[in-house]
Amino acid sequence: MPEIVAELGGKPVRTRVGHSYIKATMAETDAVFGGEHSGHFYFRDFWRADSGMLAALHALAALAESDKPLSGLLADYERYPMSGEINSEVADQAAVLAELEATYGGRDGVEVDHLDGLSASHADWAFNVRASNTEPLLRLNAEGKDSTTMAAIRDEVLAIIRSGR
Repeated sequence: MPEIVAELGGKPVRTRVGHSYIKATMAETDAVFGGEHSGHFYFRDFWRADSGMLAALHALAALAESDKPLSGLLADYERYPMSGEINSEVADQAAVLAELEATYGGRDGVEVDHLDGLSASHADWAFNVRASNTEPLLRLNAEGKDSTTMAAIRDEVLAIIRSGR
């Protein structure tokens, strides 16, 4: 997503997941749009409110202006295979996050940050693992340069997460 926003002339900004964090960051940066992998969409011109209905109306408007099916419109934005959110109940979330950081933090070419849980990025893949704000779960989202790479990093990270059950 950051690549696409920059290509279209915008400035991508990351923030923690959650309604209050996203709305505050949007207000600070005057962001036009905010979104989460979980399907929450926030619009500046709608009081920075989360609105699935407004997102659906924008999608319908884009469809009305195109001869392409929805899958064709989305193809330009689906550059990397993604795992989708994978939830795992874990007894000691902090210990699992520490193990993930120890495993990936020292690897060549890997950048780690703690903006929201633990994010690790490499030229070929990226993942984020964070504790749910509402449930006793760790949530994993992974992506890769291709399906094989995504599946490999997803499975490797999931093995560590699920060893902490």
